[in-house]
Amino acid sequence: MSTITSKNYSDSEARLIAREYRNLLRAFKPALSKTEKKLVRTAFDMSVEAHAQMRRKSGEPYILHPISVAQITVSEMGLGATAAICALLHDVVEDTEISLEEIEREFGKKTARIVDGLTKVNAVFDLTSTVQVETFRKLLLSLADDVRVILIKIADRLHNMRTMDSMPRDKQLKIASETQYLYAPLAHRLGFYVIKSELEDLAMKFRDTEAYEDIQNKLNATRRERTRYINEFIKPIQAMLEKEQIKARVFGRPKSIFSIWNKMKTKGVTFEEVYDIFAIRIVIDNMYQNEKSICWKVYSIVTDFYQPNPDRLRDWISSPKSNGYESLHTTVMGPKGRWVEVQIRTDRMDEIADKGFAAHWKYKEGTQDQALDRWLRDIRELLKNPSNNALDFLDEFQMNLYTNEIYVFTPKGDLKILRSDATALDFAFSIHTDIGTQCIGAKVNHKLVPISHALSNGDQVEVITSKKQKPSEDWLNFLVTSKARAATKSALKVDKRNLAEEGKDMLKRKFKQLGAHYDEHNINFLIRHYRHPSAMEMFADIATKQIKLPDLKFFRLENGHLSVAPVDKSALKPILPEKIGAKKPKETELLVFEDFDGPLQYQFAHCCNPIIGDDVFGFITVDGVVKVHRTNCPNAINMMSKYGYRIVKTRWTRLKEVAIPIDIFIRGLDGMGLVQAITSIISGKHKINMQSLNIGANEGVFEGKIRLAVLSTDQLRELIDELKQVEGLISVERMDVS
Repeated sequence: MSTITSKNYSDSEARLIAREYRNLLRAFKPALSKTEKKLVRTAFDMSVEAHAQMRRKSGEPYILHPISVAQITVSEMGLGATAAICALLHDVVEDTEISLEEIEREFGKKTARIVDGLTKVNAVFDLTSTVQVETFRKLLLSLADDVRVILIKIADRLHNMRTMDSMPRDKQLKIASETQYLYAPLAHRLGFYVIKSELEDLAMKFRDTEAYEDIQNKLNATRRERTRYINEFIKPIQAMLEKEQIKARVFGRPKSIFSIWNKMKTKGVTFEEVYDIFAIRIVIDNMYQNEKSICWKVYSIVTDFYQPNPDRLRDWISSPKSNGYESLHTTVMGPKGRWVEVQIRTDRMDEIADKGFAAHWKYKEGTQDQALDRWLRDIRELLKNPSNNALDFLDEFQMNLYTNEIYVFTPKGDLKILRSDATALDFAFSIHTDIGTQCIGAKVNHKLVPISHALSNGDQVEVITSKKQKPSEDWLNFLVTSKARAATKSALKVDKRNLAEEGKDMLKRKFKQLGAHYDEHNINFLIRHYRHPSAMEMFADIATKQIKLPDLKFFRLENGHLSVAPVDKSALKPILPEKIGAKKPKETELLVFEDFDGPLQYQFAHCCNPIIGDDVFGFITVDGVVKVHRTNCPNAINMMSKYGYRIVKTRWTRLKEVAIPIDIFIRGLDGMGLVQAITSIISGKHKINMQSLNIGANEGVFEGKIRLAVLSTDQLRELIDELKQVEGLISVERMDVS
């Protein structure tokens, strides 16, 4: 089989490809056997030849992508030769003439099955039909056979995110949203913290570039001061570890940009106010048999020097997270009155934290960890419910990926790991579906509580059941685990189907009485008139008398067919972009929708209030109106990852100025004349109309919200920069939601 030839690549490209392949071979630790090296070389040759005529958007040879994906699986995930071979071949079946049969002949059934799974996953995230979601179901089921399908796909996405600068802006937004919606949570659930953090950072880089670069610049600006502080903090700890003859590495590392940004958002603080910009990590050599006791000994050394915060101790060694993560976390008061997070773990735990379940295979002699088995079992439970709406299914799955956990116990002392916001009813479903559907209450720590009671870490829970109990729609208001919600929806649908049969019979009898035909025309007519999503929903409402059949006598009847005034258009099917008419663009338009020949009817979304200069996109609603959102809108990830076909590429023309209401949040130290100084800058200097002002003070600290009518992001940025100079003002920020 031919390799790199001058016919397909320039001399410099051939040298680059050869160098990257050598880097891949060097990444294997331990080194490959002769047989494995031969198979990897065969896969490399096959991929080089298959992709010879292909280039990436950046212009570089496409073969560099599969080589890079293989390098990630080996060096960053700790996988072996099989994964590297599959990574080298992951695009050949879809993009070239090489068949699965050829791969099976060369490399065997296992490799062919993994490559087949990788081929199918490429169609998964265009989530516009049940067929595609069924593919997603099958992909998840393949986890049970070989989790490498997902791991290689995560590596593929990571390299694509690292090299996405050459992509068009709309593609960047869609891919970044998909990444944050599913790929980063998957990496987190499988224990790949380093990869998870990088995926989140890269998604933020493309979705909210300004905020990303702002935090990145501030991290760079404070690096020298941070390094000095870390050195001062760890110096006494290192000295004591040496005295106690404990071999360990002690170092500081900054938190990810996304996690810092997330903390700023959730806690309403500035970058300067985030106390845990970095964490101190103590990694102990694996020479100690009793890992748990040595970690607690190191904890004792740390707290001899620095006072711990008792509310910030996390023991994930005694009770590892469901993705296998083990570590001892504490927050202590360091020099200069700063809180510092300290993570204590062994080399083994550190490798598992970086490389997830791939490291578990190494330490568990090839068997998957119990936590992964439990997660796969939960996925299979979720997939057993075929009646789930396609997008509901994805929401249920995604909701269960990214969660904090609590540890609760049965009356016999068996441990159950649940989401941190789980209820007594979620606990009942975690034991068995039948126990969940019959649950009428619970005893938590021997005290009677309702089924909606939120559980806490360490609770002991006894479930109380009754055979007369039936699931209710209200349960969905407080159930949080995917298994419990899926089982409840399934039970409710069974009840609804029974009601629907009853309602259908009632409608048939009424039609017969009126002389109306029981046919598709009349059924669809009533569905539209009563604005129901399906016939089953309408029949169920007839059975429960929410639809009053006697009212049918007021409908016009012609030749057995019902008719009234024209049906409300909002009850019809969603209008897709290609069905919306376009006109010649007008020079006075404020926005241009680039996928169309002319303007569309649009509105500004109230959830994020975009103004001229914001990075925006359009989202086509069911009535054909385009809602304009900021790309960093809280709802953007959901819309782009699930409804990509309704996204419209949008840009400002800047030919027309329109004042848009914007809220800014201010906080500072109360002082004489401060409000007057703020209002004079806004109204006097910048001539911006203030629509409302709501400020309150408490014990010398004030905070409040000001609604402004702003013309552009430039105007808003200039105003915020000037307000920040006012003495006594601590922070001034644009608010995401009005």
